[in-house]
Amino acid sequence: MSARSKREPVSKAGKASLTLVGVLGLAVVASAVAVIQVKYLTRTEFGVLQQVRAERDALDVEWGRLQIEEAALTSHTRIEDNARRKLDMILPEGGEVRVVEVTMPEAQQHVR
Repeated sequence: MSARSKREPVSKAGKASLTLVGVLGLAVVASAVAVIQVKYLTRTEFGVLQQVRAERDALDVEWGRLQIEEAALTSHTRIEDNARRKLDMILPEGGEVRVVEVTMPEAQQHVR
């Protein structure tokens, strides 16, 4: 029998180093799986983010359109024309205008 065929007993230090290598190997595999998982989650969340941004942009465009529409509908000349045409309202003459002053009781002035 040759010296190679004989198996020497593995020392405690050898077992410890084999165990350490095994644990480190498992740690490397576990961290690789974790990196893949995080990358996948990041990609899916980025897709959701892009959809939300597109919705935000569409809402911004609609908001701008509504502001323009509001400005057109509330212009003073449009309101005055509608009041004259639809409601037969006229601008009162200077002598037809009356100013009414309202005084509040002292107890209610604190509420204001």
